[in-house]
Parts: sequence; C-alpha cells; structure tokens
Amino acid sequence: MDVAYVSALSALGGSVVGGLISGTATWLSQRTQVDAARRDHDKARLEDLYRDFVLAASKLYGDALTRNDPQIQEIVALYAMISRMRALSSPRTVASADMVMRTALDTFFRPNKTIQELHDLLQQGDGTELDLLRDFSELAREELRTL
Repeated sequence: MDVAYVSALSALGGSVVGGLISGTATWLSQRTQVDAARRDHDKARLEDLYRDFVLAASKLYGDALTRNDPQIQEIVALYAMISRMRALSSPRTVASADMVMRTALDTFFRPNKTIQELHDLLQQGDGTELDLLRDFSELAREELRTL
C-alpha cells in the first residue's frame, strides 16, 4: 500500500473518531442539562403543591377549632391537592396528608375552642395538638431533599 494512502486514511480515521467523541460529549452534556432542568421543575412543582396544601390545611384546621360549619369548597380543594400528591409524592407523604385532612375534618365534630383555650394549649406543652402539620412537613422536606 502506498504511504500516501496510509496517511490519508489515518487523517480520515482521526477526523471521524474526533467528530464522534465531540458529538457524544455534546449529547451527554445536553442530556445532563435537560435532566437537571426537569428535576428542578419537578421540585418546584412539589414545593408549590406542599405550600398550598399547608396553607389550605392550616386554614381548615383553624376553622375547625373555632367553628362547626365547614366550607365544602375548602375540603374539596384539599382532596384535590392530595390527589395530585398521589401522582407526584411518596406513599408516606400522601398518607400523612390524608391524616391531616381526616384530623381537620374530625375536629369540626368536637366542641369549639375559645381563644383562651387555644392560648392555654400553646402554653401547657409542645403544642402538638395545634401542630397538625408537623409530620407532613417533615416528610415533605425529606422528599424534597431527595430530589
């Protein structure tokens, strides 16, 4: 074989290998960026969902402590948030959210609390009776951290 052919084939082979490596590196880099953007988007969606749930559940529970007439649209909104969590969150987080919902609803059937009774509950201990969302919040934070 002629030396000129060997040189030409070597140059062509080097160009092909260099092009493949460059293309593969670009593809991997873009794939990594897309995956990171998707994870960030999913995390932001979950943060928004958890924030909305905490606000709505707190309002419902506060109403339940002082009133006996639940607002049906608030209950339906919480159920909708829990249903969204079923698609996006871990079973433990969904179970905790469901427990929050059930406890808030059960509270409507208990005697109402006065402001003095609420103050006394806060003063006598760690406030666990009023801190309905503690377990949910911890599970949500753990789940967001894993993302």
